[in-house]
Amino acid sequence: MFTIAQIKQAHSKVQSGADFPAYIQEIKQFGVMYFETFVSNGRTDYYGSNEYKIAGPAEYPELTIADRCNIEQFKQGLQEHQQGKTNYLTFVEMCAEFGIEKWQMHIGKMTCTYFDKSGNEILKEQIPQ
Repeated sequence: MFTIAQIKQAHSKVQSGADFPAYIQEIKQFGVMYFETFVSNGRTDYYGSNEYKIAGPAEYPELTIADRCNIEQFKQGLQEHQQGKTNYLTFVEMCAEFGIEKWQMHIGKMTCTYFDKSGNEILKEQIPQ
């Protein structure tokens, strides 16, 4: 199965949201079925077949997630990130500011779903292939 080292190496190529589709394709080849990333510290849990799971470490100092979600500002910031206008740390800081607690990336479905602190689905989008 896949390792955190393999995933980190693939992720090191991501400089902006524009690089994200290639990253997804690479980790799919490793056997990652889906992953869940927590905005508060960047920890990501990766899931494969047969209930295989590995948890990555915290990636940055703790961020405070806003209690209320500002959906429209989040969507605008996400669009800018996907256009390559912001780097990853700027993106996660924006997520925290606008109330996004985590996202789940389902590689088989090629969807990314963003959630607030109450577990409400804020946005689900298709990942470009």
